Amino acid sequence: MTTVVLEDLVHTYAEGSVRAVDGVDLRIGSGERVALVGQNGSGKSTLARHLNGLLRPTDGRVLLDGVDARTRTVAQLARAVAVCFQDTDRQIFAGSVGKEVAFGPRNLGMPADVQRAAVTEALDAVGLAAETSTNPYDLGYSRRKLLTIASVLAMRTPVVVLDEPTTGQDARGMDRVATIVARLAADGRTVIAISHDMRFVAEHFERVIVMRAGKVVLDGPPVAVFGSAAWDTLASTYLEAPYPARVGQRMSLGSTPTDVAVVAALGARVHPGRSRPDA
Repeated sequence: MTTVVLEDLVHTYAEGSVRAVDGVDLRIGSGERVALVGQNGSGKSTLARHLNGLLRPTDGRVLLDGVDARTRTVAQLARAVAVCFQDTDRQIFAGSVGKEVAFGPRNLGMPADVQRAAVTEALDAVGLAAETSTNPYDLGYSRRKLLTIASVLAMRTPVVVLDEPTTGQDARGMDRVATIVARLAADGRTVIAISHDMRFVAEHFERVIVMRAGKVVLDGPPVAVFGSAAWDTLASTYLEAPYPARVGQRMSLGSTPTDVAVVAALGARVHPGRSRPDA
C-alpha cells in the first residue's frame, strides 16, 4: 500500500499571484480514511491534483512511498492514485458504461480477465451492473456520479481520491458511497474525499483536514474537528459542525453522537426516568 507525504507543498496560479496551496505539510498513512474540507477556493482540489500528477508543485514535494512524484509520469502515478473529479461530465467520454469503466484498467495494462473482473466488481459496487451497454449520458446526474466512482474503483489503485462523492445522491446513493469508502478502507486502500457534507464526513471518516486560503487550519479526528473548541475556526472557513455534533455538544454527548444517543437523551429530558428511546 501507499503512504502519501506532502512536504511544504506550494502551488501558485496567475504567474505566482495566487497561492492556491500555501506550504502544506501532511502525512497520510496507508488505509486511512481522510476528508478534506473547506470553502470553495480553499485549495482542496488543487492539493488533490498533485497526487496523480495533474498538477506539479511550484515548491515543496509530494512523496508516494518515499518517491518524489515529480520523477514519475502521469501514467505511472495512475497506478498508485486514481482521482474521481467533482464535475462528472469532464471525466466521462466513452460511448457506454462498460467501456467507460474498462478504460482505466485497460490503460494500466491489466490482463483481460482481471479487467473484466475489475469492471464487474466496480459496477456492482455502485449499482450499475445492469447498465453496461447504456450510454452514460442516458443516466441521470446522480448515476453518472456513481459511474465516475466506478471508473476509479476499477483501477484498483492503493489510493483513491473522491471529489464531492455524495453530490446529487439520494439516501440510497449516500449509503452506496459510504459502503464503498468502508470497503476500500477494509481492503487497506487509502481514501481521500473532498466534501462539503459535514455529516457524511463525521460519520464515515477517521480524520478531517480543514483548509483555508491554501493552508491547513485543523487536522484531527471528527470528535476534535467538530468539537465546540474548533467551532470558531470552522466558522472562519464558512463551515459548521454537523447538526448532531452541535446538539451532542450541548447535551454533553460529545461531538459525534449517534442518532439513537440523541433521541435517547431528548427522551430522557422530556420523560425523566426513561432510559431507552423505545421505553
